[in-house]
Amino acid sequence: MNAETTAWEQCSTVRVIPTVRPRKLAKVPFVELAEGRLQGVVSSGSDIARVYVSSIAARTHDYSCSTNNNRPCGGANGGPCKHLRALVDEAVLQYGIDRVARYLHAEAADENGDGGGADLMSRLSGSRESAPAAVVFSRFLRHLAYLELPDTTAPVPELHWFPATEAVR
Repeated sequence: MNAETTAWEQCSTVRVIPTVRPRKLAKVPFVELAEGRLQGVVSSGSDIARVYVSSIAARTHDYSCSTNNNRPCGGANGGPCKHLRALVDEAVLQYGIDRVARYLHAEAADENGDGGGADLMSRLSGSRESAPAAVVFSRFLRHLAYLELPDTTAPVPELHWFPATEAVR
C-alpha cells in the first residue's frame, strides 16, 4: 500500500455525509436528490400500509405525488400536498436548506426567513406532472434490503461492480 493512499480508499465503502439535523424516519423514510428531482417515499397519515412517492423537479418545480402503484394523491389537485411538504421538510433536515435550494434551482431563504422547508416550499411555483413512482420505490426497497444484511467486512455481491485497484507493490 502506498504511503499516500488512505485506508478508506482501499475498502469497498464510501464516506457517508452525516445529516444536517436528525430526522424521524417514520414519516419520510427515504429522501434523495437524484435524477433531476427531489424525490422520496412518504408514509400515509391515514393508512399505515400505504406510502406515497413524491417528487419535485429541479428548475421547473413541477411536482408529483402518487402511491407506489401509481394511484394519484388526492391532496395534490389544488397545489402541493402534505406529502410534498413533508418531503421538503425532511430533505432540508437531511441535506440542509442551501443544498436543497441549489439542487432545485430555487432561491434559498432570505435573511428574515426561517430557512426551513416551509420557506423553501413557498418559493416553488411548479404545477402537477406525472412522474414514475416505481423507480423511486424500487430504490427505497433496495435500501431497506441493505439494512437487513448482517455486519461484515466481506464484499457484498450487489456492490461488486465497483472497480477494484491492485495494491501498489
